[in-house]
Amino acid sequence: MKPRNFLLALVVATPVLAQQKETYDYFAGSRGIVQRGVQAVLMCNGLFTSHRTLEQVFAQELAYLEHPVGTARGGDYVIDRERRAVAVGAPANGPVVRAAFREGLGCVVMSPDQSFDDIASLPVLDMPPVPGDPAKIPWPDGDLVADASFPRDIDSSALAKASNWAFERESREQVTLSLIVLHGGRIVHERYAPGFDMTTRTRTWSTAKSIAVTLIGMLVDQGKLALDQPLPITWLPAAPSPEADPRRAITLRHVLNMSSGLYPVDSWGMEYVAGSGLSYWAGASSIQGARSRALFRTPGTYWDYENYDTLLGVFATKLALGGGRAYLEFPRRALLDRIGMGNTLVSTDRFGDFVLSSQVYTNARDLARFGLLYLQGGKWNGQRLLSSEWIKFVRTPAPATAKTGNFYGGQWWLVPDNRTDVPRDAYSTAGNRGQFVVVVPSHDLVIVRRGLDYGRQGFNQWDLTREVLKAIRPRTEARAQTP
Repeated sequence: MKPRNFLLALVVATPVLAQQKETYDYFAGSRGIVQRGVQAVLMCNGLFTSHRTLEQVFAQELAYLEHPVGTARGGDYVIDRERRAVAVGAPANGPVVRAAFREGLGCVVMSPDQSFDDIASLPVLDMPPVPGDPAKIPWPDGDLVADASFPRDIDSSALAKASNWAFERESREQVTLSLIVLHGGRIVHERYAPGFDMTTRTRTWSTAKSIAVTLIGMLVDQGKLALDQPLPITWLPAAPSPEADPRRAITLRHVLNMSSGLYPVDSWGMEYVAGSGLSYWAGASSIQGARSRALFRTPGTYWDYENYDTLLGVFATKLALGGGRAYLEFPRRALLDRIGMGNTLVSTDRFGDFVLSSQVYTNARDLARFGLLYLQGGKWNGQRLLSSEWIKFVRTPAPATAKTGNFYGGQWWLVPDNRTDVPRDAYSTAGNRGQFVVVVPSHDLVIVRRGLDYGRQGFNQWDLTREVLKAIRPRTEARAQTP
């Protein structure tokens, strides 16, 4: 029997242990590398993908960083305009991180032990553009908008108010760059902030995940991947008996529902420290880390938003396609070129793996085309590109969200149960700093909003949807106003 004073000591010690708090940042080194990498990637893409000025990049692309390196007037960074590359940091303050523009891909981040001399080793995609001048090709395949008449079933005054609601509420949390509204496939509203136009490409952030799931769905439709079979990947570290690895229970459905059960590394304050942040911003492999997480919960039982879950699905597409050029060309051949998304760049890590959880650069019109593909049930010009079964999957609430509002499907966000002011059939992409493509089938509507919000999640797409819907007249009213 333990002595009484031992039990007393145990009771006293327990709350003390529970209150322990570490004050030293053991990840400061990694955090610094990632912070410099964020700036290198955003500066590189801002200058050479978006074709913005350095002053504009510091004023908006870098505005959400707490402590950017230098200013537009100068600092510890180097811009090599000939090689279209950027280096951020000074060796005395830690490793320098570089990013370089690569043809067909956008900017690729390099590892801290690489220099500008290593740029030639980075991947490129040298596919020629689709033939034809988009300015002479009618919308939606091109950019020529010939019909300027205003639809009878749209209240132009209410639509203008919705647009002003999006643009004129500017604050540190909400900076709208562009807004496009499609009704019946037609552009009924298009507006850009000063310094932006229909050609300006900006980062999609996690709206890329909805592009990724579209490409994955095409392979499922072809029978090259299966939604409810174990992911066809080798987990790390390799187990002596791989067949006994509990991670073999993880299916494609689980990762696309953000409920893999793998240990979380992209949340709980670690977003810009480790995990996928090292591949986004510091030159680490986007695949190695994704395969190196331990199983934490039963797959399918707990929703946890992890970039690596998406990247596991993307890696499965690489395996299904056999890698190589077929993999690099797949986004363009299967999707982008077929629906007129000629301004879209899907970037890779330095190993040639697509970072399709975030690293895509595109403009508002290309995203409107993407939303239109879904509004049209997966068809384009009468040809089916994506099955209705796959669209049903991405719009079906992930089982792990049943108790928390049914707000997420398959890499698309759904109207949460507590929203009653927008149609239940609406669904949306969502990306950091306010990147949204909202599809509302019941109202034949697509809404695209691009932002450079200073806060990470300052703008609400369902509020915008509510405001735009005020401009959609009921069909009976529209018919009554027909001359």
